[in-house]
Amino acid sequence: MSNAAIESMPNGGNDYAVTLEGVTKRFGSVTALHEANLSIRRGELMTLLGPSGCGKTTMLNLVAGFFMPDSGEITIDGARVSHLPTYRRQIGMMFQNYALFPHMTVEANIGYGLRMRGVGKAEIRKRVSDVLSLVKLSGLGDRKPRQLSGGQQQRVAIARALVINPKVLLLDEPFSALDKNLRGSMQVEVKEIQRKLGVTTIFVTHDQGEALSLSDRITVMSEGRILQVGTPEETYRRPADRFVASFIGDANVLKATIERMEGDKAIVAIGAARISVPAQSIRDAKANAPVDLFIRCERLDIADDKPVACRGRISALIYQGGHVDIHIDTPDSITGKVLLRCPGHMSMSRWRVGDTVGVAVDGTDAVAFTADPSAPPPAPATSPSSS
Repeated sequence: MSNAAIESMPNGGNDYAVTLEGVTKRFGSVTALHEANLSIRRGELMTLLGPSGCGKTTMLNLVAGFFMPDSGEITIDGARVSHLPTYRRQIGMMFQNYALFPHMTVEANIGYGLRMRGVGKAEIRKRVSDVLSLVKLSGLGDRKPRQLSGGQQQRVAIARALVINPKVLLLDEPFSALDKNLRGSMQVEVKEIQRKLGVTTIFVTHDQGEALSLSDRITVMSEGRILQVGTPEETYRRPADRFVASFIGDANVLKATIERMEGDKAIVAIGAARISVPAQSIRDAKANAPVDLFIRCERLDIADDKPVACRGRISALIYQGGHVDIHIDTPDSITGKVLLRCPGHMSMSRWRVGDTVGVAVDGTDAVAFTADPSAPPPAPATSPSSS
């Protein structure tokens, strides 16, 4: 593509591979994306994470050029592209259903984009051979897609997206059609390929586990808006609001009250326990005001000789190999239940369904938000086997 065909961004636009500045997209009366601002660094893997209908696929399609924004500006490699069609954006895209041509061989599928760009036959053969080696499909170039496994078809789709040497690689829920074991191994392979090539990648998923394991940074979205952008650790340990706190990882939500403020920390009381949490999200609340305390499953334990935060009845003990999930019914939880994730297997013999126990709280990474009776209750934390 000629540099004259696009308008360069001023003032350091080349610091990022992709930027969205105030991008809005409407479909009729529905605003699918509302004034999105996002900067994606060169070579990073940015995940767009959120529930169905949150706007993440709309954002991906806007970057790809399948949709045009109603307002705002998109840049790729420092150049404005909002007015450009897809084929002039130098992006590679892997679709959820792979979109392979069934009548073409693997080599023909991979080389299709190069042929459309007028690349010579010798160069196509070399680049297709190189990318087949990269995705571990050497020797399978003469096969048709129907002769390949699901994982192999996915590798072909990745190879087709990479062979054109894109400035940005777009992945739209690429692992959704794979079984659990294959999905895990393909996540590792895609991450290795992305790291080896250093290609800027935008990855769309609703699976929080994928996002946490694959991403350099995560953009959490809900109802067409960006709620938080940060590393996996930041979004897990320091969620910006109650939606992010409940959507990223398994969290219990306990009823607590503010006891006092101490600078940038607040002390909240729950039963006999006192927990220190960041004060920013409850800064305007007064002493004794009710708050919702979000706390991870691994930060709860059977009380024994520790201060009891709440009491309840064990409703289920679920063995998970390296840990045991203990489900407890308690009125001190917003959902009426809490989930404890206890390492080892001794809990299976120590406790029984129906036992009444006290729950202790380790306040590490706990966050609190002002209690909102009108807010929909978060989904109860669940064991992997029941989700």
